[in-house]
Formats: sequence, C-alpha cells, structure tokens
Amino acid sequence: MKKNLILDTDSYKLSHYKQYPAGTEQVFSYIESRGGLFDSTLFFGLQKALLELNQFFPNWDDFAEAKELTAAHGVPFNEDGWRELIELGYFPLEIRALPEGKVIHTQNVLVTVVNTDARFYWLTSYLETSLLRAVWYPTTVATLSFECKKVIKRYMQATCDSLDGLAFKLHDFGARGVSSEESACIGGAAHLVNFSGTDTLSAVRFARDYYEAGICGFSIPATEHSTITSWGRDQELEAYRNVLEQFPEGLVACVSDSYDIFNAVNNLWGEQLHASVTSRSGTLVIRPDSGDPEDILPILLETLAEKFGYTENGKGYKVLNDKVRLIQGDGVNLSSISRILETMTAKRWSTENIAFGMGGGLLQQLNRDTQKFAMKNSAVKVNGQWRDVYKDPVTDHGKRSKKGLLDLQNGQTVRISPEVLFAQREQSQLQLVYRNGTLHNQMSFQQIRDNADAYS
Repeated sequence: MKKNLILDTDSYKLSHYKQYPAGTEQVFSYIESRGGLFDSTLFFGLQKALLELNQFFPNWDDFAEAKELTAAHGVPFNEDGWRELIELGYFPLEIRALPEGKVIHTQNVLVTVVNTDARFYWLTSYLETSLLRAVWYPTTVATLSFECKKVIKRYMQATCDSLDGLAFKLHDFGARGVSSEESACIGGAAHLVNFSGTDTLSAVRFARDYYEAGICGFSIPATEHSTITSWGRDQELEAYRNVLEQFPEGLVACVSDSYDIFNAVNNLWGEQLHASVTSRSGTLVIRPDSGDPEDILPILLETLAEKFGYTENGKGYKVLNDKVRLIQGDGVNLSSISRILETMTAKRWSTENIAFGMGGGLLQQLNRDTQKFAMKNSAVKVNGQWRDVYKDPVTDHGKRSKKGLLDLQNGQTVRISPEVLFAQREQSQLQLVYRNGTLHNQMSFQQIRDNADAYS
C-alpha cells in the first residue's frame, strides 16, 4: 500500500477543520508519557516520522485518492486546505523534541508541535495519529529494553569482575512475534539503542536508513528445533556433532531441549562431545527452551560445572569454563530476568554465565497505555490572542492535560510566553527538529546510544 499522509490519520480528524472557533490561527500541542509502568522514558523514534514528512509529502494523486475515499467513507474532506498545502510544498510546522536517547521523568513534554501558517491551524492535530504513533511505540520499547539493561547491569556489578559483554546480554528474538515488519524495524532499532545483539535484521536496516548507522546489531550462528529434530531422536548426538563441525570457531548457539535437556547437557555435550567442545576455538552456547528457568538453569549450571569445570572470579562467584555458556530464550521478560539472576546470585553463580533472548515480551507485549502516552492541544491562538486549552475529566483526573505554551527546562515542563515561541531558547531541553519542511539537529544512531549510555 502506497503511503498517503493525507489518509494517515483517524477518520474523525477529517471533520475537525470545521470545529475550531472562528478566527483560529494556531494550535499548539505536546506529546508526553503521563506515567505508566516506568517512572521515566528513553525517548526514541521521532526522526523517522520527520524524514517521512518530506519523503511522502502529499501530491495530487494522494489528493485525488483522499477526496474519493473520504466521500465514500462518510467524512468531509478539507479540499481547499489540502490544495493550498500541496501548492505550498511543505508542512508549515515547527516541531521541537527532546534529543533522542535522553531519559526524562514521565509527565513531562517530549515533543511540541505548532503550525507556522495561520491558514493551516487544523494541521497540528491532524497529524496527531502519525506523530504520536511514531513516538509511543519506539520510546516504550527503548524504555523497556533500558530497564532490562539496568537490571542486568546491577547483577553484573554485583557478581562479575567487569561489565564486559553487557551489550550482548539481551538479544532481540522478536521479529516473528510482532504485527508487521515495520514494527520489527522500529521496535528492534529501539532495542539496539541499549544493546548490540539482535536477530531482527530489519532493525539493523532501519537504523542504517534513518539514523546513518553502520552495522549496529550482531548475531551468531544458531540452531532451531527443526535443524536438530530433522536428524531424528536417535541421531540427536550426530545433530550436535554436525553443529560443532560446521562451525569450528567462534560463538555458536544450540537449542538442546528437543527431547531431554538434562541428558543433552550431562551425557551428549558433557561426555560424548566433551573433547570436541573443549578443543573447539570458541564458545558453545546451550539454549534450554522450555520449563521453568528458575528450576532448570541452576541444574544445568551445576552439570556444566561438573563436566567442564569452573573458576571463581574476584568477587567469589562461579564462572563456567569459557568453552560453554547458557542463553535463556523462553518466557523472558523484565520480571523473569530479575528472578533468574537473583536465583543465580543466591547460588553464587556469576551473571557472566548467561545471556537472554527476548521476543514478544520485548517488541509486542506493550501498548500505548504501558506508558500512558498522549498528544494534547494545550493552547490556541484565536483572533490574535493565545488562550489556554486543557481537559480535566471529573471521572479520571489522571487524564488532566497541561495548559499553555510549553517547554522543557531543567527536567521540568514550564510555560513560556508567546514572544519566545519561535525564538531560540537557551535553557530549553527541546531541540528544534523540524521547521517548514527542513529537518534540524538530525542525530546519528551512535549519538543516540551515547545519550542513553549516560543514564545506564
């Protein structure tokens, strides 16, 4: 389906140009996380939407499609407004935003949007659907990934001699578990702000295309159940032997629970293939993929220690022979990561023995309400005068919106005067990112990672 920004909105938005007060000249809106699961958010993802405002600026074919579709759909079409806009040749908007990768407490503005041409007062809120979606999903994924990193880092600091390998402790397994490839692109890139391990190739492409990244995500050869079970149960040993022969160097991951994970680790890997594993130039990463990891992982760690040996690090925690490691990829979420690492710590196992793979829990098991994202109008200019706009439902004061022209300074939302609305604001944490068709302060993926690293 060809992208048409005129139709990238909610149906009811098409009737809103008729509903503002007579004399409306400008509409000022903001995006925020009103709260939610986490008390801060890691901002990410807006730049894609800004680039697409220019890349997919409406043309006359889009205009014709919108006019025809809306008539059949039952909503009015702002024919004069869109004709004027296409003739103008750019979106007359000023958008300011927190630099991507920055972390800010919830209930503060992340983005502000205002129209710069009085003819297009209706445009600010018209684009709410696409702009809010462009912000809430990647920011929520980036925030969840960031919170996972904080947990893993805390346990590494407690049980490891260094933080080496932190960037590869949480691997993105989510490409097949999301609703579309676009979700995989966006959500997968949001995860890569915090980590470097991914099996979501689309995310690597996304970061390259929208944020000038090189190859910012990495993976290793790994098996799946079909490549192991295709050998048959009686040939499980040969399936594993083939893995070692095909990948004689470096990291390789092998799912080992197709039949009996305990037999696979104790007998097949631990005895019959012991010499092949220990003589190999690299590390075998064994993946259990079923059962309760809090029960199973301690047993596997003890078995691997018995078969391959272990040492104690400088903090007194056990570290397996570097020829073997574990990755837990089933049932992984923020809560289970914490529980697994707490169990391992209690049994004196270092966090360096394990990595995690997270799929649907990372990219799909969240929504706009996870962080209560909203875009709201807070001020309008009518007949030359600015007036505050807000809502405060008596049935839910948690949905109270902010009033006035807004900015972010010193980590707090503040009101500003109309005189400085379009001026340079030295104290502002919101950068100008888009004005009248021109992008400003574009960021590279590395700059975003550096911003996030400052908070982790």
